[in-house]
Amino acid sequence: MKASWGILLAAGMGLGVAFSTLPATAQQAAAPAQQLKPVSPSAMQAARDLLAVKNVSQIYANAVASIIERVKAQLLSSNLNYQKDLNELATVIAKQSAGKEKEIGEQMAKIYANDFTEQELKELTVFYKSPLGQKLLTTEPKSIQASMQYMNQWAQSFGDQVVAEFRTQMQKRGKPLS
Repeated sequence: MKASWGILLAAGMGLGVAFSTLPATAQQAAAPAQQLKPVSPSAMQAARDLLAVKNVSQIYANAVASIIERVKAQLLSSNLNYQKDLNELATVIAKQSAGKEKEIGEQMAKIYANDFTEQELKELTVFYKSPLGQKLLTTEPKSIQASMQYMNQWAQSFGDQVVAEFRTQMQKRGKPLS
């Protein structure tokens, strides 16, 4: 896996939330986007290069298809008699929307170009191309997954201790918890 797990995790969660709430969100006003300052073409290219070496595009590669399928499924749930039509339209809309996911990459590049200087972007790209950077890209996902598993186990164990303490303290007050 070449993409940085931190980026994958954050973006994946963001896309997952966006996909899961799409029908409701479509009915609500969109939240204002982060205000980004204009950046030079060379800074944008440096940001694109960094994102490419980190293979970030794999995060959003299927975003268009996923959104179209989720919308179709939502529409099908209340319009079963239109299944054939909705399936046909999903194919048409997917063809019309081909390449639309590139907007995500461009916005990510703008965000990076706003958050880092052009020189920092270039230095990060050099780092991620280095042996240590490549090791980070391939090893970090495993480290983060193991850390998350530990945190979940720890939270469960600590939660059990907290419940026991609440029960003990409430029992002392003569108010046993069920």
